[in-house]
Amino acid sequence: MAEDNSGDKFVYFLIGAGMGAIAALLFAPKAGSELRADIADATKRSADQARDQARQIGERATEYYQASAEYATDIAERSKEAITDVAERGKDLINRQKASVAAALEAGKQGYREAKLNDIAKSGAASGAAYEEN
Repeated sequence: MAEDNSGDKFVYFLIGAGMGAIAALLFAPKAGSELRADIADATKRSADQARDQARQIGERATEYYQASAEYATDIAERSKEAITDVAERGKDLINRQKASVAAALEAGKQGYREAKLNDIAKSGAASGAAYEEN
């Protein structure tokens, strides 16, 4: 911000200096042709200075644009990496949960099979005991 403000002050200084130079030339006791030549020289110098200032401002604008583009690219890359990391962690968590659920389901099936076999064995033993009593 300080650079922009000092640049504005410098431009105002140049404008004031140009106006003062023109006023000095107008009030100076010179011949008409000399005065016109001096005014033309002053105008040419002012135009050159304005062109230089415009070039410098253009260069600064280009530098700011490039820095902003690099910063935006860096932020985009970091965001992409963060999103990829979160997605990978989510996939890992889902896979662990799926494995837990599959293990619990298998344990439940195994428990059911064992209970069913025990029931069959008990009912077979009970049937055999009732048969022997008869």
